[in-house]
Amino acid sequence: MCAMKNSLNVHHKQQTGGNWYSCTQCEKRYSSSGSLWYHMNIHRDKYRCAECGKCLGSKKNLAEHSRSHSGEKPFECTVCSKRFAKSSYLAEHSRIHSGEKPYKCHTCDKAFIQNGSLEKHLRVHTGEKPYKCRMCDKAFNQSGDLNVHMRVHTGEKPYKCSLCNTSFRYSCNLQRHKRCVHSNTTDELKQDENV
Repeated sequence: MCAMKNSLNVHHKQQTGGNWYSCTQCEKRYSSSGSLWYHMNIHRDKYRCAECGKCLGSKKNLAEHSRSHSGEKPFECTVCSKRFAKSSYLAEHSRIHSGEKPYKCHTCDKAFIQNGSLEKHLRVHTGEKPYKCRMCDKAFNQSGDLNVHMRVHTGEKPYKCSLCNTSFRYSCNLQRHKRCVHSNTTDELKQDENV
């Protein structure tokens, strides 16, 4: 009987992705009762931001969130003095100085400082393109690529030439324009600055 119950639990965990505890308020699911209890604080309004009204799961999360309003950055890098709102951001930043890249791709062995960077990289191998254009159904593997693509539909040209006010959709087009159209002008401006 016990072996059968264990098999049933394993099967249930596989079917639900290991998330056995459901929130009655928003249908989110959690793998432990502790995680669900922590999540429920959001619905209890226990840790509500006085500035924007957002509810958070803990006193620590509320303190971290409050820094987004105050601009406070209490965590300082001992190497370059850059400051951060969260200790986790500082820990991640410190890897720039240490060279540590703990997140490795198991397909090509490329290493990354951030887990998020590894997740984005994995799309190269899987072909996953989760960011889809609402206008033309083109798909992209990174959100930034979709944002740039949307300029085709909106007509936005955020890159403006400082010499003739011509605007461009992409920064590379502005750079090419400056090289081809204003190469003599920019050389003359540089000479004037050096005088």
